[in-house]
Amino acid sequence: MEKQVVIIGAGISGLLACKYAIEKGFNPIVFEAEERIGGVWLHTIESTKLQNSKETYQFSDFPWPSSVTETFPKHSQVMEYLESYAKHFDVLPRIRFNSRVNGIDYVGESCEEIESWGLWGGAGKPFGSKGRWHISVQNTKTCATEVYQAEFVILCIGQFSGLPNVPEFPPNQGPEVFNGKVLHSMDYAAMDNISAENLIKKKRVAIIGSHKSAVDIGTECANANGVEYPCTMIQRTAHWFLPDSPLSALALGFLFFNRFAELMVHKPGETFLLNFLATLLSPLRWGISKLIESYLRWKFPLKKYGMIPKHSFLDTIYSCQVGMLPKKFYEKVEEGGIILKRAQSFSFCQEGLVVDGEARPLETDVVIFATGYKGDEKLKNIFESAFLKNLLDPSSTSTFPLYRQVIHPRIPRLAVIGYSESLSNLGIFEIRCQWLAQLLDSKFELPSIRDMEKDVKIWETHIKRVAGKYFKRSCISNTRIWYNDQLCKDMGCEPRRKKGFFRDLFVPYAPADYAGLTAP
Repeated sequence: MEKQVVIIGAGISGLLACKYAIEKGFNPIVFEAEERIGGVWLHTIESTKLQNSKETYQFSDFPWPSSVTETFPKHSQVMEYLESYAKHFDVLPRIRFNSRVNGIDYVGESCEEIESWGLWGGAGKPFGSKGRWHISVQNTKTCATEVYQAEFVILCIGQFSGLPNVPEFPPNQGPEVFNGKVLHSMDYAAMDNISAENLIKKKRVAIIGSHKSAVDIGTECANANGVEYPCTMIQRTAHWFLPDSPLSALALGFLFFNRFAELMVHKPGETFLLNFLATLLSPLRWGISKLIESYLRWKFPLKKYGMIPKHSFLDTIYSCQVGMLPKKFYEKVEEGGIILKRAQSFSFCQEGLVVDGEARPLETDVVIFATGYKGDEKLKNIFESAFLKNLLDPSSTSTFPLYRQVIHPRIPRLAVIGYSESLSNLGIFEIRCQWLAQLLDSKFELPSIRDMEKDVKIWETHIKRVAGKYFKRSCISNTRIWYNDQLCKDMGCEPRRKKGFFRDLFVPYAPADYAGLTAP
């Protein structure tokens, strides 16, 4: 049988996985439920802009076109860039659109056999055993279902789409008692511009949430309605946001995306010397955080509106929670087009929302949940086997057990790209796809299952220590270069990618620094 590789999802990670699989001589099939590529960008509202500078959010061997001059490109520009990449590397012919994968199942080897292995897949290799993946694919237009077989599956379904996280309510306190319309930000983002405008135009809108999608939708509502129909944003937790300016991107790069910045943080598996340096430099790390917090308090009227976070800016960075505010967001707050309301609880009534048990309800016409997604549940649900579900099912105090954030030590012939994240996901997804391509091409071998599980535990402990209650996102933003170094060493590549000691230490690392890692 041909070494058939199946990729599920045509977002950024799926495009990258396909490109590097083609480069290694495979003939991958990509199943995509939608009619277009883009993944999470396809489910993002039109006004959303890139939160990273384009230099830090680009493919290593395919720079942005010269016509894109903005530091933070618009939604439409990002989509055009992704489509250009897919065309340039001949990825589009490999994609089967309108093909939703309902489930995958590993057949040919029993649970007992899998549990007895000392090496991944039995022999420590991605191909060669008797097991196969069966992939159940439904055509979203005809509803017809077909089962495909593959020797290797790459899951590129991400965390932030597909399965919305909607709060649960006691009986008679949920959306069913409300006379208006309730939807999730995912549904709002799926609307075309005219439908979205008609939904919010001259309507009293309440948004539940405090992250990027919430502030973007709030800004859209304020732009559409002004102060006549103000938008109310109900937030349980305040978060640090950066201003939408080139200076923000530059500051992040030099303060957090270079090797010197990583000397200030403890790293998983670090040596005694690195541990000592991180402890010695911890006052500098604390001072940088406080300097940024002071600047943001000066820049935005956070105290006036009760929006000063209780956690530090470092906590925001280390848990991948930082975002860019839309332009003139607080100007719209000052004008009255956006009302910020901190609340710990809310429920529905006929007229709208009862916030923190107040006697007078917040009258509203539309409620939008910007409350995120159940990414871990979505990933687990794609497996049909209860045995495999249990292997992937982390406890409430653990992360998904992925070696190098890609391979589950006990699930054969499967990789996950796009779950664990950093502050600039495109670059981190690309180096993982390069690493995986080298593994598929037998350029290196994995350690034993026991050693992989030890490494997984070390990284889990680190992530839980630095990300706090947000550890489920498996954010590795504070050790991104350290992590990339390990992947480079696995592939037999030089981890120090810049020429000159001082450049390598102080100049921010970008995706272009990791170009050509899979070259013969």
